[in-house]
Amino acid sequence: MPRISAATVVEHRAAQERALLDAAHELLQETSEAPTMADVALRAGLSRPSVYQYFDSRQDLLQALVRDIFPRWTERVTSAMADAPTKADRILAYATANVDLVAEGAHAVGAALAALAPGAELDEQATRMHRQLQEPLIETLTELGVPDPESLAEMINSVVHAGTRMLESGQTPGQVHSHLKTLLGPFVTEHHTVDTAGTRT
Repeated sequence: MPRISAATVVEHRAAQERALLDAAHELLQETSEAPTMADVALRAGLSRPSVYQYFDSRQDLLQALVRDIFPRWTERVTSAMADAPTKADRILAYATANVDLVAEGAHAVGAALAALAPGAELDEQATRMHRQLQEPLIETLTELGVPDPESLAEMINSVVHAGTRMLESGQTPGQVHSHLKTLLGPFVTEHHTVDTAGTRT
């Protein structure tokens, strides 16, 4: 990798950190295991000691990777929901977008971090992120007028998690999408509603 150059020290450090995060993500997607600091440095084209100028440990690096990836995960899911043709279709869009992200390897970051450093602090972080990701789903269910949207959102996420396990067992994203449509399709059809203009959505 060519040497990174930047106009200022701040920009240089930001570019170096970006290179390390990207390298760690690439390695994690390839192996599904937490990469060593030496492997990350090699992939980024930097010396091993330089990695420790940005991250204290593998755990610190993976936690930074989670913080880096999670906003993009959330944006991907919310964008998929926003592109859905109806409010009800957002439910299926939520489920399929999450499955796609897992298939692309984003979920591996959290799994590797949990395997490397299980504990209450990590569980609390995961719970907080899970709740944040659920917010657009709960909002949509509330708009659809379903009773107890929080509990229903948990059930939908249970279906998504089952889809994740299917991916891990060798099923393709297309197969999992089909299962999601079979399970959630009737709900979508039942909850097509009339929009504010009075047309059926």
